[in-house]
Amino acid sequence: MAKKVNTKAKAEKSIEAQLWDAANKLRGNIEAPEYKHVVLSLIFLKYAGVRFEKQHEKLVEQYGDNQFLCEVPMAYGKDNVFYLPEECRWSYIMANAKSSDIAQKIDKALAGIEANNKSLQGALPSNYYSSIGIDSAKLGSLIDIVNNMEQHMTDDDDFFGRVYEYCLSNFALQEGKGKGEYYTPKSIVNLITEMIEPYKGKVYDPACGSGGMFVQSSKFIEAHGGNKRDISVYGQEYTLTTYKLAKMNLAIRGISANFGEMAASTFQNDQHKAEKFDYIMANPPFNQKDWRSENELTSDPRWNGFKVPPVSNANYAWILNIYSKLANDGIAGFLLANGALSGDGDEKEIRKELLSSNHDAVEAIVILPRNMFYTTDISVTLWILNRNKHERSVTINGEQRNYRERAGEILFMDLRTWGEPFEKKYTTFSQDDIDKAAAKFHQWQRSDMGEYKDEPEFCKSVKTTDLKDYSLVPSKYIEFVNRDNYAGYEETMSRLQTELRELFAQGEESKKAVEKVFEELGYKL
Repeated sequence: MAKKVNTKAKAEKSIEAQLWDAANKLRGNIEAPEYKHVVLSLIFLKYAGVRFEKQHEKLVEQYGDNQFLCEVPMAYGKDNVFYLPEECRWSYIMANAKSSDIAQKIDKALAGIEANNKSLQGALPSNYYSSIGIDSAKLGSLIDIVNNMEQHMTDDDDFFGRVYEYCLSNFALQEGKGKGEYYTPKSIVNLITEMIEPYKGKVYDPACGSGGMFVQSSKFIEAHGGNKRDISVYGQEYTLTTYKLAKMNLAIRGISANFGEMAASTFQNDQHKAEKFDYIMANPPFNQKDWRSENELTSDPRWNGFKVPPVSNANYAWILNIYSKLANDGIAGFLLANGALSGDGDEKEIRKELLSSNHDAVEAIVILPRNMFYTTDISVTLWILNRNKHERSVTINGEQRNYRERAGEILFMDLRTWGEPFEKKYTTFSQDDIDKAAAKFHQWQRSDMGEYKDEPEFCKSVKTTDLKDYSLVPSKYIEFVNRDNYAGYEETMSRLQTELRELFAQGEESKKAVEKVFEELGYKL
């Protein structure tokens, strides 16, 4: 029998790509970081307009063409539909799409939607279209492209969400190194979600970017027969434009979220000080320098019992922020640069304390392939922290799960050779990769999933008392078939790392010496 082809799924994927291609052709000389707000805001306006019209039709059927009842904001808000004044509706935008002042009309529409919907305050661009200088004819053509989405709509409530995410990921690809930090590739988010399984409770991301972690949490719950209303979403984002992207992203998915009152630094202005969370998912900035001044945050309660994280690198500040916010049974999955696995000085002291019997917080360390991110080509690590590694039984969605005693143990996993090519120069996990890694982790966690066994070149369970100088580098513990060659590689890389550090230090000294000579001559470099 011939294999049945899901033509519906293909068509949906095709319209996402077609919309992207058509919109991208109209970009002109506007840079991708700017243009993404133009496209994504229009998709949001279209989404809000479609939802409003459907609700309006229901109200007319229920009450007749009663102008008062059909224009009461509460009649829309009760069903999680945004109320839109007439000049904010998509029909109004379409009617004026070819006018010379369409940019100003879109700005007014976005402002009007914010003013009439409390949950969207601070979410939408403010006077953006008027200031960006986009050609009105091209903007009108882009409005036509977005409007044509409707003819491809399905009964799937997530249609607009998928289009939004498709465009978001493509903008991140275009922006590339140093700019697309707001987006974490979906396959990595899926891996984190499948490993920590955020079924029910409070979910937090202290560096939430465009909100992708929350979207996947919601999808995970629905895919496993749960109810996404069982999770409460909390996030924080430093960059205002990204903060707006996140609020739009979740709004278009119908997910309520608390992002705090403003875009702000998680360290200097924590928006969720009093909260504890059941699940934490994060992809914070890697190796962030000068995240605080020398005398700032030295007695912050988040470092309670630990050394103060160094000014030179925020990796351990993120770790302690996350750990301090976990509830008693909380579990966290987050990404860090590989250097955090074996840093010296205060970082080592913090790591030592995390591994001690007082905390025993580290549950798993998973090293990922290179080239998974659009902003950097380095290999990074997924850390799993768990506040409860003890034997217990839990019922989730009617299924009883029996967790074995894992106190004093860590699972190391090496996925560096996994994945498949994506967009020529990137790597992505297949669903089989994600399923295999998550299944191994859960087999190690649980006594009702069969006997766990170490596998060479993949995984090994290690007692914290057997760690080598508190290092969490997986290759120090996992068995490799060509171990001698691998050890030689590690030794060479370690030596080169030391030599480069010395060269950089010498270069800095030379630079200071040259600057001093010029200053003595009355010049400043």
